[in-house]
Amino acid sequence: MDHVRKKNSNKSAKQISFSIDTHELDDHHHHNKHGFLKNTAHHGHDHDDVADELVPLPVYIVNGVFFTLFFSVAYFLLHRWREKIRNSTPLHVVTLSEIAAIISLLASIIYLLGFFGIDFVQSFITRSSSYDLLLEDDIEEEEENQQNHKLCDSIVSCSPQPPQPNKMIDSSSSLITICDEKDEEIIKSVVDGETPSYSLETKLGDCKRAASIRREALQRMTGRSLSGLPLDGFDYESILGQCCEMPVGFIQIPVGIAGPLLLNGVEYSVPMATTEGCLVASTNRGCKAIFASGGATSILLKDGMTRAPVVRFGTAKRAAELKFYMEDPVNFDTLACMFNKSSRFGRLQGVQCAIAGKNLYMRFRCSTGDAMGMNMVSKGVQNVLDYLQNDFPDMDVIGISGNFCSDKKPAAVNWIEGRGKSVVCEAIIKDEVVRKVLKTTVASLVELNMLKNLTGSAIAGALGGFNAHASNIVSAVFLATGQDPAQNIESSHCITMMEAVNDGKDLHISVTMPSIEVGTVGGGTQLASQSACLNLLGVKGANKESPGANARLLAKIIAGSVLAGELSLMSAISAGQLVKSHMKYNRSSKDVSSIVASS
Repeated sequence: MDHVRKKNSNKSAKQISFSIDTHELDDHHHHNKHGFLKNTAHHGHDHDDVADELVPLPVYIVNGVFFTLFFSVAYFLLHRWREKIRNSTPLHVVTLSEIAAIISLLASIIYLLGFFGIDFVQSFITRSSSYDLLLEDDIEEEEENQQNHKLCDSIVSCSPQPPQPNKMIDSSSSLITICDEKDEEIIKSVVDGETPSYSLETKLGDCKRAASIRREALQRMTGRSLSGLPLDGFDYESILGQCCEMPVGFIQIPVGIAGPLLLNGVEYSVPMATTEGCLVASTNRGCKAIFASGGATSILLKDGMTRAPVVRFGTAKRAAELKFYMEDPVNFDTLACMFNKSSRFGRLQGVQCAIAGKNLYMRFRCSTGDAMGMNMVSKGVQNVLDYLQNDFPDMDVIGISGNFCSDKKPAAVNWIEGRGKSVVCEAIIKDEVVRKVLKTTVASLVELNMLKNLTGSAIAGALGGFNAHASNIVSAVFLATGQDPAQNIESSHCITMMEAVNDGKDLHISVTMPSIEVGTVGGGTQLASQSACLNLLGVKGANKESPGANARLLAKIIAGSVLAGELSLMSAISAGQLVKSHMKYNRSSKDVSSIVASS
């Protein structure tokens, strides 16, 4: 009984001491943990010592030998098997050197699994057991604290409470997430590099809050203010995973309206997003001239998006064999069946091949409905490549795109063969309209077009640039309707033609654009402002009655807008109004020096 009383009194004293000075107990508990970890580390050293005793050489040398052996024989066998596949030799026919390589590979695998696998399992078990022991100690101490809490109340109430130490949050704990932290703590975490900026949306579950935190962290890291970049008033949820990553705000681009554009008997108000003065006004004047002359006519010539993978063979002969196979009409139905299974709207139209040595470029062309279609055609091409691998196992796919497509680059293949929507648009402008609205003459416009758009562009070595400023209108409409701005490069391919008709009284003007790449679904077309502009044109979303009709109509409207822009700019140059109009509409009247000084 005395022994029991003595033990209980010791426990009471221990608990009283704990209540008075929590730091001492924390230090003691921390010391116990480190002691256990030291024992564990000592156990790890014992394991290495045993390994050193069993192997006559140092462990790192033996490991290096087996690693080298593993990768060497693996490379040798893969190289040999690849040659057998190319030579149509059965894989089960092996030579003496291949048998030795297989045995060496198995031996190295057994050794590496035995050495590293067992050690990993033992270390995992050791960590688990150490965690269980530490958890049991914590539970026992907590129970003792609760049992003796009443004995300590009087002493604790008379003693000043020491400040509680800050709790360290384990980054590997799944119970404490970043959502529980305050914004300031998260910002500091991003600045310190502890939390990746790109992961904020996923961890917070709030895209607007993530953009705000990322923005503040960026300002602190760079020391630069983003006060002029708007943050509020944008739906950041709508761009997650599809339009823009790691947003910190959005850009404001004014949208103007040109029109009405009378095209194929229908009036359209064309939205144009631009920061260039005179552009909307000039296009609007062209629309006025077209409207006063009875309207324009726009015709779709072709509709097909392209993707061209590049594959390589061992010889040019094998590359030629695949070329003949792909271009043989007998095989088209099979290829189309494999291609078309990737989408309800993607339909293969044809394949054009080109050879460079033993490399083969296959340019697939397909319809894509109302989508611009790059992802759609890429999926279909991948299906065909997987199918061809069965009949051409020696085909090495270098890339899903080999630049024979050609996307977002000026290329003659797009100028000649077309890509996306190929459109021609024309109008006859009456002589009276040319003189009163455009302030010039038919003869002057025809001469200027010949020397500027045709001869001048030829001297410059232009590729698809036989026009005055087609890219101006294409870019503005692209931005307003959510198209890919980079595809303005090939979409602006245009040749502008002018000719005097009706005994030289009237002007026939046309624009031919072989590669307008647009869509009314997917990408930026779903955003609220861009969707509103598409709705203004009557081409929002997919056309359920006739898939692809909305995208084709948008391409025609863009061609009609380019026609109006070309007509107005060429008239301004012919009449000597270009510099005067830009000085009036494209110059700021603000005192820039005072703005800079205030900022």
